[in-house]
Amino acid sequence: MRIAAEIYILLEVGIFLIIAFLSWFLWDKRYRKNQGNDIPKGYMATDEVFIDPVNGKKLKVYYEPETGNRFYKEVKD
Repeated sequence: MRIAAEIYILLEVGIFLIIAFLSWFLWDKRYRKNQGNDIPKGYMATDEVFIDPVNGKKLKVYYEPETGNRFYKEVKD
């Protein structure tokens, strides 16, 4: 019975570590990959501007109509 409890605890810890590891690398990356200084060719400016809740930076949104991709450029005040 004690061995089963130890295995169960190790399994819980393992699952927690896997979730923590995945969230560290995947969490909130939805627009960071499309961020930079140079606006890619074919992207159009939108009226959308927002404050990034993670770092507090102001970002302007650009849109690529053919693919639906979005690009985020930091706005200097």
